[in-house]
Amino acid sequence: MLSRLNHSRLLRYAGLFTWAVVGLPLLSLALYPVEHGLDGVDEPLLGARIDWQVWAAYLTFGLSYAWVTRTLGGRRANRADYVLLVILTISAVAISYFSASGLGSILLMLVACVLPWLLPLRMGIAWLVLSQFLVVPVFVYLLGFPWPDAIMQSVLYAGFCVFVFITSLVARQQAEAREDQRRLNAELRATRLLLAESARINERTRISRELHDLLGHHLTALSLNLEVAGHLSEGRAKEHVQQAHTLARLLLTDVREAVSTLREGGAIDLSAALRPLAENVPALDIHMDIESPLTLDDPERAHVLLRCTQEIITNTVRHSGAHHLWIEARRDDGCVQIKARDDGRGTDALVAGNGLRGMRERLAQYGGTIEIETRPGAGFRLDLRLPASATQVAACEGANG
Repeated sequence: MLSRLNHSRLLRYAGLFTWAVVGLPLLSLALYPVEHGLDGVDEPLLGARIDWQVWAAYLTFGLSYAWVTRTLGGRRANRADYVLLVILTISAVAISYFSASGLGSILLMLVACVLPWLLPLRMGIAWLVLSQFLVVPVFVYLLGFPWPDAIMQSVLYAGFCVFVFITSLVARQQAEAREDQRRLNAELRATRLLLAESARINERTRISRELHDLLGHHLTALSLNLEVAGHLSEGRAKEHVQQAHTLARLLLTDVREAVSTLREGGAIDLSAALRPLAENVPALDIHMDIESPLTLDDPERAHVLLRCTQEIITNTVRHSGAHHLWIEARRDDGCVQIKARDDGRGTDALVAGNGLRGMRERLAQYGGTIEIETRPGAGFRLDLRLPASATQVAACEGANG
């Protein structure tokens, strides 16, 4: 069962379990208040007047943690995640203040677990250290620790947090490495299928050429010689020569038909190469609607469409924040058309990165085009058109116009 969970899921469930365990001493203190003296005055650690504040902070922390870790590692952090990170930190510190205990420092370890997934390394370390020292006044003014002891206590908790932080950082790096491996494996499978199709086409072309050049040439010569022999022979010999001439012409016709069939069947089925790209993509459901068979005679054009589809999926995973991606591929008026759309956050100011520029350059090299439409809250829409062959560029441009 544990083998089915990835790194981020294991960390999430472990954090929720820790949060639930921290609730046990809070519940115990609420039911059985502990009294201690500060400045000679005995007062309850928890009382009916303030316990709702502790529980409010505790529940806020749990809900925020559950929400911010729901797709941990499956998308880029956004503003809402940063707000939740602030709420997590404030809630943990508030628990320490209102309960006059170090329980908030334990919950700050869960914050340390989240930091590597949301913040750059240096900023995450700074956040971790600062959050721990926010609890120092609790040890001094509520628990009566001397300042050196309070600082030492915070440093001790900070050490535990650093350990959790490093563990989570390693988990994130492992998750990224596994995702890179999955992506490269999908690309390798797709490329292998495309190469297999290209090899099959090349072999069929070679066989058809050999049949045409060797058998066709010799059968033509044989047919001409038999025709001459038919004019020179007489009687029963002439009849056998004419039968042989007829058989030679039939055999030549069969060879020509076989060559034509081999050449006509030498098209690449692009749909078989595209489908592996959509398998096992984390945090993204890819819905593919691909015409089958989607054939192309030119292996280089098929390779261009394969790379463009790879780039669409990669950009969606890394930048869009989408949960669903729809890809449609069709033949249309001498063109191969690929339409893609997602349910991501979109943008009102599109900045073309290396991926989009590379797609434009690949398509333009073979007479293709790409159109991009996006706006905030409406995701991205891409429309790719590529002539199926060099002879169909003008027809594809006319249909696109």
